[in-house]
Amino acid sequence: MVAAAGARFCLQGVLMSHASTFRVVLLRALRVLLVLGTVGGLAALVVTYRSVLVASLKPFLPGAAGLALDREPTAADDHDHDAATDLGVVELSVQARRNLGITATPLRLRSGWRTITIPGEITDRPGISDQGVTSPVVGVVTKIHAYPGDTVRPGEPLFTLRLLSEYVQNAQSELFKATRELQLEQEKRLRLEQIGTAIPGARLIEIDQQQRRLQASITSARQDLLTRGLTPDQIEQVAVGKFVSTVEIAAPPVAEHADPAPVAGGAEAPVVAASAEVQELSVELGSQVQAGQLLATLSNHRLLYAVGHAFKGEAPALERATREAWPVQLEFAEDDPAGWDPLPENSRIRHIANTIDVESRTFDFFVPLVNQSRSYEREGASFVVWRFRPGQRVRLLVPIEQLTDVFVLPADAVARDGPEAYVFRQNGDLFNRLSVHVLHADRRNVIIANDGSLAPGWFVAASAAASLNRVLAAQLDDGAPAGMHVHADGTVHEAH
Repeated sequence: MVAAAGARFCLQGVLMSHASTFRVVLLRALRVLLVLGTVGGLAALVVTYRSVLVASLKPFLPGAAGLALDREPTAADDHDHDAATDLGVVELSVQARRNLGITATPLRLRSGWRTITIPGEITDRPGISDQGVTSPVVGVVTKIHAYPGDTVRPGEPLFTLRLLSEYVQNAQSELFKATRELQLEQEKRLRLEQIGTAIPGARLIEIDQQQRRLQASITSARQDLLTRGLTPDQIEQVAVGKFVSTVEIAAPPVAEHADPAPVAGGAEAPVVAASAEVQELSVELGSQVQAGQLLATLSNHRLLYAVGHAFKGEAPALERATREAWPVQLEFAEDDPAGWDPLPENSRIRHIANTIDVESRTFDFFVPLVNQSRSYEREGASFVVWRFRPGQRVRLLVPIEQLTDVFVLPADAVARDGPEAYVFRQNGDLFNRLSVHVLHADRRNVIIANDGSLAPGWFVAASAAASLNRVLAAQLDDGAPAGMHVHADGTVHEAH
């Protein structure tokens, strides 16, 4: 019993000794793990916020002075990822900037216009764009030489008519009869002159007077046939007895018009339309037409109007813009400017209508517009394609106030976020978001106040501001610090 108790006592002592040693080892291991975890956490924080620490200490580092703030991005800047401390800074590589289509422009103080946008449409100019072709005689349409869409020049045939006019037939008969009688009188006088002094002078005077009467009849008949559509060659045939049974209706000459719309350089120049397009045919093959009946309508869309539809409340602003000859900008809904000449920037309002449409309760105002065209040949025929077409929609930006000493930027240079408006100042790879005060904005431009938030000479992103703002918002939402680098494939990592 005593021996067994002693053995148990020795065993308990050994176990207690081993347990004490194990606790010591375990505590030491925990202390080592705690130290390693602390060091690892600090190292992770340093790695994560390395860009912020570098940007914060950069002003105190050697060579920090004299850094260029306003410069165009270069290839050498692509791997310079020093970030600013502001959360409104995003860093983009050259590839990312190209993917977003970002371009930079220097800020300049200039003047800009506060405008109102008024809807409108393109119309022909009454009395200039369209021209009717009428029949000069009674006849039947036997041939049509040009159809809608064809381009014709002055003098080219449009229709051939078979004459049914009794008046024209009588005029041809009178011309032939008077011509023959004049020839007979001339032969008679020649014979009398050969006889000598035996013929009284009164007889010769009577023959001369008859010749003058016949010459007047011939001139009158020729002129009458010219107005009926006969050509000079056809009239000469009638005079020798070859009567005309058909007449060709040719395209009339297009009159010159002084162009009231500005051309390149702001000067006014006469515009001569050398050709016209067959807009509409009013007769068919075999139709009988009367004298003066409309046969076709020719159109030339070079001189147009941009007609705006304004409400009565906009009348004072339009009257002032018309009186002061302020420039009006035109925006076309269905227009691709590629391949066309630029439009003039100094369009003016010509006049304002003095009547109001009873249905829309709007009144019109008119801005002259010089159209542009291209021509092509197909199967021996010429065709014209116009840049602007009657009925096309247009927006007219009418100035109402001039703002001076402001910054004027493209609309894509400003990003909106609720009541805030931002532009992005470029510094190499970095884009610093700046809050600005927008005085006026339209579909083309944004006018920014010169209140100290921007300075002349700074380079700002002239496009893709909304994309930059989304990149920055995503960066902040993910909890990433400022200065994170965005690759062209969309991946993001810290600046290094």
